[in-house]
Amino acid sequence: MSYEFFINLRYLRAKRKQVFVSIITFISIAGIFLGVAALIIVLAVMNGFETDLRNKILGINSHIVLMEYQGMMKNYVQVMQEVKEVPGVVATTPFIYSQAMLKSENGMSGVVLRGLSLKDAFGVIDLGRMHAGSVQALAEPVRRDGATEGEPEVLPGIVIGRELAKNLGLILHDSVYIITPMGISTPMGYVPRMKKFVVVGIFDSGFYEYDSTLAYLSLRDCQAFLNLDDVASGLEIKVNDIYRADTIARTIEKKLGYPYWARHWMEMNKNLFAALKLEKRVMFIILSLIVLVAAFNIISTLIMVVMEKNKDIAILKSMGATSGSIMKIFVFQGLTIGTIGTALGCIAGLAVAHNLSGLSVFVENLFGFKILPGDVYYLSELPSRVDYTDVAIIVAGSILISFLSTLYPSRRAARLDPAEALRNE
Repeated sequence: MSYEFFINLRYLRAKRKQVFVSIITFISIAGIFLGVAALIIVLAVMNGFETDLRNKILGINSHIVLMEYQGMMKNYVQVMQEVKEVPGVVATTPFIYSQAMLKSENGMSGVVLRGLSLKDAFGVIDLGRMHAGSVQALAEPVRRDGATEGEPEVLPGIVIGRELAKNLGLILHDSVYIITPMGISTPMGYVPRMKKFVVVGIFDSGFYEYDSTLAYLSLRDCQAFLNLDDVASGLEIKVNDIYRADTIARTIEKKLGYPYWARHWMEMNKNLFAALKLEKRVMFIILSLIVLVAAFNIISTLIMVVMEKNKDIAILKSMGATSGSIMKIFVFQGLTIGTIGTALGCIAGLAVAHNLSGLSVFVENLFGFKILPGDVYYLSELPSRVDYTDVAIIVAGSILISFLSTLYPSRRAARLDPAEALRNE
């Protein structure tokens, strides 16, 4: 251990008449501790939001959507084969998209109707956890006693979101009517098309917007209900690298040519992820101010220590200590304060970030309120994902700020004239 570092440790242990300096030193450590811990926790939450949001969006939705400018895609089977040959494409499936109304005995709600090809859809999308029933039940019609002639009524199946089921008061095997504004011609004019379905599954994606608006039919039932031939609205495509989805989408467009066009997930959710990235940067800047305030406390502490130790500095210089050695003593002191605060903040921040879900549930149960109401926010749980690159940047930045805050007081101590300091002693 160098004598500079040894003296720095002695100065950190305040004597009785230097208690005020010790209090300010403790405040400096506490400030850096809070700043580093807050930065790690908040950035972990922001990363968790972004990751959870992206995973849920890319679970319900595909990485790329391919459609035709002219409307419905008639030769979708042939197009699927061509798309599968594009490098980077993992899987593809046809889909039908439409808007409709869902009517039950307890109410009515607008829904986005999606037709799924049960053979290959789940290689591309993931509806999340099934709260009740099964998606595969869409493949078989459900027999229910209810026909007027006493014969079993055969109904096609439908899978709806958990929130939509709550809003309409539906449970598994309840019947529901789908109404579409695309009418059918009757002697009384055009009337909306309406058909009875039975709920064979209730999914829970954890994403309120999807759980309250999406309803799934099998591709065949959706074509029959909408009075369509063997056509699809387009293709949903899964790729091996989500961050190359834009390049793969352009490759598909170039290969197929007009009238096909492709959109990737980054285009469809650009505003949302851009807002999250901007918010993360702003939060980093705001919370960094806590560390900067603590750095000013380090400067104040060192200036007072230098003023208090004028006599000691003069004696050390008289004994042969160089200006560089004197400067090192106070640089070490500032770095010791910064390192202690950073280390404690890092440990506390990581501990909270890794256990944030459990802590949020504890707080909700303790105070009886919901931190993230599902009907207000995109997510219903507080997510957390620690990015150790962010942690390394926070730790390095905190140590750097602590080092920079030592330069002025340490240079002032190094320039002290021993004769001037000892004149009045």
